[in-house]
Amino acid sequence: MAHIIVVGNEKGGAGKSTVSMHVATALSRMGHKVGCLDLDLRQKTLGRYISNRNIYLEKAGLDLPTPSYHDLPEIDQTDLAPGENPYDHRLSMAVAGLEPESDFILIDCPGSHTRLSQVAHSLADTLITPLNDSFVDFDLLAHVDTEGEDITGPSVYSEMVWNARQLRSQAGLPPIDWVVVRNRMGAQAMVNKEKMERVINKLSKRIGFRTAPGFNERVIFRELFPRGLTLLDLRDLGVKGLNISNVAARQELRDLIKSLNLPNVTADF
Repeated sequence: MAHIIVVGNEKGGAGKSTVSMHVATALSRMGHKVGCLDLDLRQKTLGRYISNRNIYLEKAGLDLPTPSYHDLPEIDQTDLAPGENPYDHRLSMAVAGLEPESDFILIDCPGSHTRLSQVAHSLADTLITPLNDSFVDFDLLAHVDTEGEDITGPSVYSEMVWNARQLRSQAGLPPIDWVVVRNRMGAQAMVNKEKMERVINKLSKRIGFRTAPGFNERVIFRELFPRGLTLLDLRDLGVKGLNISNVAARQELRDLIKSLNLPNVTADF
């Protein structure tokens, strides 16, 4: 069966689609077959990213490894069982259609709580939660006291992940490997950064996730999106003498892929 990777949280601007595209493309470049779904049915940032890539590669006459993108299928309401949610049916049909031809299925969730996102989390073998390195974003995982030191309670998102874990356990499925990816970390050892590290370590032990390094804030990510490109494509385009920032960003991606511990995957790209 395909290994299902879900990229989700309930806050926009954390870099979910950037992480999704780079992980999916890295896996494709390693020879794995990757199918992608975008559950943000309104914005479809990941869907547009992959569409931009296909258009650019065709115009440029290039053939680069690319994950396949699929919209959720439309359904006939008469096909639903009594009480069955139509969104559940659309997602299950999409996953079932991708499984025979995919090593990995990557599902990018919207930055809000939706029925589709809730169901997708219960399907996750690996859950990646990108998190900006700030207490505003940390509130997505848990609430802290006014000093930013002690955890006072879980967030609604953490509770949703807990419920997804319970559903998988009841179905006899392996537990979710939940990986919180710290994005946009400051280069300096600031007080806020140190507090974040302490409180994240506390919370990881309490609610059962592990952390992985993400991407620093870089202009290059905004420049790549219109052409659907990733950091890994720059050399294929004849870009010589990559600057230090781009080389560092490629290493950040390697470190992320290694940290995910996906089956049959090494960060050899």
